Amino acid sequence: MTAPASVAAPPGVVRDFVSLTKPRIISLLLLTTIAPMYAAGTPAWSTVLLVAIGGYLMAGGANAVNMYLDQDIDDVMTRTRLRPIPSGRITPLAVLAFGVALATAATFLLGRFVNLLTALLALAGFYFYVFVYTRWLKRSTPQNIVIGGAAGAFPPLVGWAAVTGTIDVTAVYLFLIVFYWTPPHFWALALNKQKDYGNARVPMAPLAWGERETKDQMLWYSVVLVALTLLPLVFGAFGWIYGVSAMILGAIFMRDVIAVRRAADFVKPSWRLYGYSLLYLALLFVAMAVDRHT
Repeated sequence: MTAPASVAAPPGVVRDFVSLTKPRIISLLLLTTIAPMYAAGTPAWSTVLLVAIGGYLMAGGANAVNMYLDQDIDDVMTRTRLRPIPSGRITPLAVLAFGVALATAATFLLGRFVNLLTALLALAGFYFYVFVYTRWLKRSTPQNIVIGGAAGAFPPLVGWAAVTGTIDVTAVYLFLIVFYWTPPHFWALALNKQKDYGNARVPMAPLAWGERETKDQMLWYSVVLVALTLLPLVFGAFGWIYGVSAMILGAIFMRDVIAVRRAADFVKPSWRLYGYSLLYLALLFVAMAVDRHT
């Protein structure tokens, strides 16, 4: 007598659905959600866990819907053509349904077990990323990542609201820090992926403005960014631990941005800036949480 066939999904299918959520990207989003929770107060572990799960589901849903909307250009870009839709491993409608289901589950979880403001802010980030950035701005203007980058700045608001139930000046500064961090971070990648974006006809800054103007814009956004990271010290939101961290991290960030601007061959400096910018934001937010609990 033979054993009944297993009805479990093949490991490859599970892996593909997980990949739709973009776990690597979400890891930074979760850090910029959870660190502000500790900067805002002393949250219960249950609240942190609920926000982490809800945040992952919401961001993962947004990423899945993004892949559904971008399936045509993903097929012509080297770095995205192996994604589940262009490679034919998952149907577009299944990806769309998966993304909507994740976002729906996240909204219920956060609204029912955390608070309504947290759920609404997370949902606003979802809609902003899907409709404002992906559907509208991405293919229409080189300002796409500037305005659309606001979607990635919602996580600090979500974390802050989960603990305090409100949004105050400090939370707004955290939003602005991520907002101004996004252009130099993403343009460092775009400089090295111009061929891909050109094939997909996406008007990223280096293609629309030229490399020199893009580097200049990266510098100016970085100057504003570093200044913003120091402003919370002025009104006493954070203390010396955060202040020293912000100055050191910001100095390294500016060094790498200037290196990209000065380099004739910007490939290596751009990759270095792109990698460091991820570490920069992570350590900056960790410093906020540590500062408040020291």
